[in-house]
Amino acid sequence: MGAVLATVLGASLAGCSSTGGKRAEERAKAAEAGRPAVSTPRWTFAMVTHAGDGDTFWDIVQKGAKEAAAKDNINFVYAHDDQAQQQAQFVQNAIDQKVDGIIVSLAKPEALKDVVAKAVKAGIPVITVNSGSAQSAEYGALTHIGQDETIAGEAVGTELGKRGRKKAVCVLHEQGNVGHEQRCAGAKKTFSGTMENLYVEGTNMPSVQAAIQAKLQADPSVDAIVTLGAPFAPTAVKAKEAAGSKAEVDTFDLNDSVARDLKSGALGFAVDQQPYLQGYEAVDLLWLYRYNADVLGGGRPVLTGPQIVTAAEAAELEEYIRRGSR
Repeated sequence: MGAVLATVLGASLAGCSSTGGKRAEERAKAAEAGRPAVSTPRWTFAMVTHAGDGDTFWDIVQKGAKEAAAKDNINFVYAHDDQAQQQAQFVQNAIDQKVDGIIVSLAKPEALKDVVAKAVKAGIPVITVNSGSAQSAEYGALTHIGQDETIAGEAVGTELGKRGRKKAVCVLHEQGNVGHEQRCAGAKKTFSGTMENLYVEGTNMPSVQAAIQAKLQADPSVDAIVTLGAPFAPTAVKAKEAAGSKAEVDTFDLNDSVARDLKSGALGFAVDQQPYLQGYEAVDLLWLYRYNADVLGGGRPVLTGPQIVTAAEAAELEEYIRRGSR
């Protein structure tokens, strides 16, 4: 994968050129037609994330990033791996190719610390996205874009309390992911009942279902299950049904399945962190920095969530969920 990224970056850089000047009205028309809406050089930005294969959340992040890149005349290159060392190698490849900006998620920040420092030392502006808000400034990034995971978790704990839940299980599907730990810790902090963590093997859905089912069968007093990603919500629903449990299933993040299950009542609520916005703003803010030395956030993360989504809100957002931007 590292060789693939290097090849793509090399080809992208070789094709860099300027779009030339456009009047304001011409820029608007160009944007509507899907052409660059700016006259800045064709810079190359690389995004490297900790996404696993088939993770629909990151498809939405990419969609936002690609649409901002098209508007801003950016060569956008994407690479991902759920292994932190491979993620670090992708960032190193981007540095070697002398890209004009790097966007990186810090799910396992210590593994990325040195390579992010290399990028900053090389004069490549870095924006962190989604994970690693606590380490972003320390590592030299311009800003962090995403939700504060602790705050998002606290919103979940508060919502569970409002719903009268007494005993909850927080399902962590990626061990070592600091953002996941922060979500569960935040929920536990504000939840008026009791909450415990359940670690599962996120790359094996049958195993995830079996673990949740076993927990519910062993402890019938559990009345809430919280999953940390949309793909795990329907699996938790299946586990609940197989266990004969009446526990409410709630989740972080949205997708088509979650929207349907919210509307049907199979899920209680979801926490939306607006992944499209994370990708779009990351590219747009890098462009603004390259073009005008603009930085948003004032030294603090630029928050894109959390938003509690229930059946009513899911119906309102359905159009955007279907098109893959929520």
